Amino acid sequence: MANIKKGDLVQVITGATQARGGDRGKQGRVIEVQVEKNRVIVEGINFVKKHVRVGQTQRGTKTGGIETVEAPIHVSNVALIDPETKKPTRVGFRVEQVTKDGVTKNVRVRYAKKSGKDL
Repeated sequence: MANIKKGDLVQVITGATQARGGDRGKQGRVIEVQVEKNRVIVEGINFVKKHVRVGQTQRGTKTGGIETVEAPIHVSNVALIDPETKKPTRVGFRVEQVTKDGVTKNVRVRYAKKSGKDL
């Protein structure tokens, strides 16, 4: 089970401060997780300019130019936000037994280490 999943609220914990034009301290939702590269794309963080070749659509409108898109960030540079304190926290896992229709299953649950709340 992964520490950070799509849809989680995370905070950037490294890099240049916001006063210096960086993203440290900013919070955002995870749009995509790239497991094989250990990277995440976070909404509104790490914007880069992407140059797209000019083309035409079926209707004849022009596409392309310079777009700003979110670039991936390494997983170690972001921390999950604790739902109770709204501050960065580490993630822990615990195994709980869930009984449903007379069948007992062991389920791994993510929890915030600071407050102990389930994520």
